[in-house]
Amino acid sequence: MTTLLALDTATEACSVALLHDGKVLSHYEVIPRLHAQRVLPMIRDLLAEAGLALSAIDAIAFGRGPGAFTGVRIAIGVVQGLAFALERPVLPVSNLAVLAQRAFREHGASQVASAIDARMDEVYWGCYREVAGEMRLAGVEAVLPPERAALPADASGEWFGSGTGWGYADRIAVKLTGHDALMLPHAQDLLTLATFAWQRGEAVVADQAQPVYLRDKVAVAKARPV
Repeated sequence: MTTLLALDTATEACSVALLHDGKVLSHYEVIPRLHAQRVLPMIRDLLAEAGLALSAIDAIAFGRGPGAFTGVRIAIGVVQGLAFALERPVLPVSNLAVLAQRAFREHGASQVASAIDARMDEVYWGCYREVAGEMRLAGVEAVLPPERAALPADASGEWFGSGTGWGYADRIAVKLTGHDALMLPHAQDLLTLATFAWQRGEAVVADQAQPVYLRDKVAVAKARPV
């Protein structure tokens, strides 16, 4: 039986989830700026709850962005550290897709426009459709001003909006049946998407655990003088 660990620190939420023996356990906290301190203890608590050693994990899934630059880097650092130590593969998952999967789980929405507040008067944007329980990207993910956000050219039927980017709802010219601007990615839904990816053989080696910021210009700390 496959055992997968999932973690996400890309937004204000910090969450971890575990699939073992066909059962899912998860911990979720909204703790801005505390992810680095909390994510490893959350993983330890989750494994203790399941009665598992870290070595029992077959692969580690993570939210690869888009999201807060610092949060995404925390996830990359933790995942690479664990994966290299355990010699396990990793499963990168889009945070926009995770939002769509959560909207499907909680609202039954089969077509979701995910939006994360990207600051700088922009949103991270992606549209997803449900296929056999999995939210799949329709088109491309992008970072853009709210006014430029749009559904796929072939869009029809009902669409639901998910994520903090919908705080700009009055500037997004998209017709929805409803939206949840407070929704954040949850590792439980990341785990669902990772399970589909694992079954398709999409796991990669640890050094391919790379962030996806969508922005070309990423803040880089200045090197300290020697």
